Amino acid sequence: QVQLVESGGGLVPAGGSLRLSCAASGGSLSTYVMGWFRQAPGKEREFVVATRWSGSMTYFSDSVKGRFTISRDFVRNTVYLRMNSLKPDDTAVYYCTAKSGLSIPTISTEYHYWGQGTQVTVSS
Repeated sequence: QVQLVESGGGLVPAGGSLRLSCAASGGSLSTYVMGWFRQAPGKEREFVVATRWSGSMTYFSDSVKGRFTISRDFVRNTVYLRMNSLKPDDTAVYYCTAKSGLSIPTISTEYHYWGQGTQVTVSS
């Protein structure tokens, strides 16, 4: 059983940056995919990015490509989401997620484990 704990959300002006962290525990992540989804009020949960723990494949949504990056700390078992050039449309609760296996789906129901979420608010 994998546990995920996010941190790093907050309020930032448009054009600013934030880094979210997701600390994983409870198992080996070598065959896992780690990623982030987000959910704005009144909207469905939306895929942001996911990567194989090995880093051999990463997939970004078109809405964040070129602005967001994902990285991993193998010692701390932590995944980071660096968000640059933030826009008001990026405002949402961001959820860290994980799944076993190597495929990278963009559908939330394909993921097995979820963090509690962290709020990101971008002011205009």
